[in-house]
Amino acid sequence: MIGRVIGGHHDRPPHTRPCGRGTALPSPIVVRPDPRNYPMSDKAASAGQSARTQRYDGPLELLINGEWTQAEDTQTFVVDDPSSGQAVATMADASVADALTALDHAVDAQKAWGALAAGPRQRLLRQAADNVEAAGAELAATMALEAGKPLPEAHGEVGASVAYIRWYVDQIGHTPGHLARSLNGEWDMQTVYRPVGPCLLISPWNFPLLVAARKLAAALAAGCTALVKPAGLTPLTSAVLVRCFVEAGLPAGVIGFLPTTRDADISEALMADARLRKVSFTGSTRVGSILMRQAATHVQGSQMELGGNGPLIVLDDADLDLAVEQTMIAKFRNAGQVCIGANRLILQDSIADEFLEKFVKAASNLAPGSPFEKGTTMGPLISSAQRDRAVSIIRQFVAAGGEVLYGGSALERPGHFMEPTVITGVGVECELAGEELFAPIAVAYRVADDRAATDFANAVDHGLSAYVFSGDLGRALQVADEVEAGMVAINRALYTDPSGPFGGVKASGMGREGGHEAIYEFLESKLIAARLH
Repeated sequence: MIGRVIGGHHDRPPHTRPCGRGTALPSPIVVRPDPRNYPMSDKAASAGQSARTQRYDGPLELLINGEWTQAEDTQTFVVDDPSSGQAVATMADASVADALTALDHAVDAQKAWGALAAGPRQRLLRQAADNVEAAGAELAATMALEAGKPLPEAHGEVGASVAYIRWYVDQIGHTPGHLARSLNGEWDMQTVYRPVGPCLLISPWNFPLLVAARKLAAALAAGCTALVKPAGLTPLTSAVLVRCFVEAGLPAGVIGFLPTTRDADISEALMADARLRKVSFTGSTRVGSILMRQAATHVQGSQMELGGNGPLIVLDDADLDLAVEQTMIAKFRNAGQVCIGANRLILQDSIADEFLEKFVKAASNLAPGSPFEKGTTMGPLISSAQRDRAVSIIRQFVAAGGEVLYGGSALERPGHFMEPTVITGVGVECELAGEELFAPIAVAYRVADDRAATDFANAVDHGLSAYVFSGDLGRALQVADEVEAGMVAINRALYTDPSGPFGGVKASGMGREGGHEAIYEFLESKLIAARLH
């Protein structure tokens, strides 16, 4: 294995072991983007102009038993704008006592919510989807404000979230169970599906709406009550989402909302309570492993979408213009802070130089900036710690023999901005290849052939996403089949859809979100056998 990734997403320290000797870090390359290459829609631009003149005015409290309330100990925490470093809101900080009170009410509400017929449940959740769609401009502006997403990306996340909610609404009518006769013909077997019970839903900061929406919609569609715990860096978007569900008319106690900076204490207390029956978590492998160990005590169900180290393979018969265009999306959207993003660019030797020439030119046209500025095509990193970690990783690659073809530095401006960075010259044996970058850093590796590409793709602990570019569909399918990943995209960067399963293998997690089977993550089958004579 190439290194052992310490964790997924954003909360692990970078590798410290060098892989060789290299040159000193070169002087930063000044970014001179042409914003005309990435125009913003009029709708996004107008929403941005409006957001710049308004502060966040959504919920700033916990939701417990249908009431928005301050934390029991009145503690709060500040939410910052990563594009300026300035505070934008002060949120109630849930305590362990608040979390257990919310669980009390979720338990009380479970029986009635779980017994609600499919039709009424569909009507409530359909209204919630309508509410989220109607709040689209507010949600997009809130994501831009607290997560630094450029408005076009934020609007795209709103649309995807609405699609997931509507998908789960439709799935409610497709889980009635089935009837079968025993093999000897002496009794009938009725299989019915029942909600697992109260769930803890933990969502990350990088997709604060999409991940929370698809977890919440799946749990509620299955008839489970839910405690929503957003990331402390981005609680505002989830607060607006929860408000949309509450205003659809859901009964008190069905949803609890627990923004907090006391994540470990709250999760530990809730997982220690046998009344909680399921945890669905998106985040680092390190934290996911802790939650799974805690779940073992009461045999609680676990759905985990953890870290990634996505290989993006470009074979020698690929359409290089298409590959570059799609790699820009797979690598640099959300400033590289995407669990399914391209983490390792694996290039066949014969086309590597041409690909990198085109790729560096495309990267030079990216426009880092405020998410509300027309022409911005890449926002900030989420925090100064994340930015400093990215700079440290670049220095380690250079120390390992890497060459910075473009970028390489933090930008000297307010906020947590990085230059888009392209690095080459690092061998596949480098320990750093096992590190999830989670930053706008593209590292290119060269391989001789298909076998070398798949061997390197599989030589890490994780297996969430992968990408293959080839002009021969049969060849691409063969490589895709051999890559150890829960999801593989061929000749495209964007592939997630409500109708398809989302999740990984190996250290990237267990269970799936989306697809026909995802609602069953929150259901348990029950057999009822009736003697015929």
